[in-house]
Amino acid sequence: MQNIENGSFLISHPTLLEESFFKAIVLVTHHNFEETIGLVINHPSKIKLHEIIDDIPNSDFPVYIGGPVSKNSIHFIHSLGRLIPNSIKIYNGLYFGGDFDIVKDLLWKGKISKENMRFFAGYSGWEANQLDDELKENSWILKEKNLKLSMRYSNKDYWSEIIRKMDKKYALWANFPKDPSLN
Repeated sequence: MQNIENGSFLISHPTLLEESFFKAIVLVTHHNFEETIGLVINHPSKIKLHEIIDDIPNSDFPVYIGGPVSKNSIHFIHSLGRLIPNSIKIYNGLYFGGDFDIVKDLLWKGKISKENMRFFAGYSGWEANQLDDELKENSWILKEKNLKLSMRYSNKDYWSEIIRKMDKKYALWANFPKDPSLN
């Protein structure tokens, strides 16, 4: 079995019907023996960041639904490194969180773009061994780190695109309907 690492991806099995994880790609931001935390990177909302956060400029930054936990909290990943104090390194070139007052200031100065930052409402979380059990049950495919994949703005169709690029044994998954009994 592959090891879960910070920065790896979880690709959901198409029969995982929980709305938060149906055709989801989850970026693992934190993993240790006690818990795993991640962000669903391909479930955009219709909300822009400036619509829910006060004191930031109007922008086209979409807010993604990062998962079912604490949907009223905002999280972000970025490639700006130490430019944002208190950021947590996920792996080389990719960071989680940091001083949001600095982020606001950089947004006002136009120094943050969609190429170097993404925002999420909520997150995904697993207790110790929970994700390992789900991997053994084949609820998820573990995929290696990829900075480009982490920072790409996408939608639910991105799951099918990634599946088509993987091993041929997953090719049938790409067009799997939410309710196969309706086919």
